[in-house]
Amino acid sequence: MSPNRGSVEFSSGKGSKDENFPVGSLLIAAPYRPHVHAYYVFARTADDVADAAELSPDDKLRRLDRMAAVLDGAVDPEAPAATAMRASLIKTGLDAVHCHELLAAFRMDATKTRYADWDELMGYCRLSAAPVGRYLLDLHGESRDTWPASDALCAALQVINHLQDCADDYRSLDRVYLPMDWLTAEDISVTALASSASSAGLRRVLDRAVQATWPLVEKAGELPDGLKDFGLRAESAVIVSLARGLAERLARQDPLAVRVKMGPAGLISAFASGVLRAFLRGGR
Repeated sequence: MSPNRGSVEFSSGKGSKDENFPVGSLLIAAPYRPHVHAYYVFARTADDVADAAELSPDDKLRRLDRMAAVLDGAVDPEAPAATAMRASLIKTGLDAVHCHELLAAFRMDATKTRYADWDELMGYCRLSAAPVGRYLLDLHGESRDTWPASDALCAALQVINHLQDCADDYRSLDRVYLPMDWLTAEDISVTALASSASSAGLRRVLDRAVQATWPLVEKAGELPDGLKDFGLRAESAVIVSLARGLAERLARQDPLAVRVKMGPAGLISAFASGVLRAFLRGGR
């Protein structure tokens, strides 16, 4: 689908159905859902700007900066997602920090295409992924003691998504999230991502990334039990289950050859196990 262009925002046509995880599902209490939706649309729109191959880095930065200005009170009819997000923040009384941190990550995407090592990638995930979980926790009035487990879950999901899309990111955007030092250790270059199947060396890099993600998934498993809100607890348990399932599939399947994703049975199992866990751990 061709983008819907504007002078600030435009949409790639991607939506919540394209994500690995539920976005504002019926597990989330109805009063919170419009705000979750506003945050998702804001994030999706900014991500689309950062990923637009037809825009120059300077144009991407200009658009993202304008979205930031609207968050802080500027008026711009060409930035409806940022405008709606500001209205949501005013209504909920939440700080805009979780939005501004996302914009910082998307500014990185506009100008940065390589990551030297795992630590640098985790620094990027701190801005590109962790704010999503922190926003949801603050929206629900949860303790910030839950942030470490939430950060781990969001980082795991981000890396999993990078692995799923590693070939497309390289081919369409020349963007590589695999740590460069891991590729160097296998004596391969980023051009290995252009192949229709992973070489032995690239497979070892992918396996290393999956292994490095498992501790994040394990830490994320602590999140549901630390949450007071039943719906958020259930949804987080579902997402942890999805992260586990996707990591297991990435260990078995080649993301250069197939789209690694959860099938219907896996999705149903993740949903059922997540809701059951929420009930068993203090649900109503």
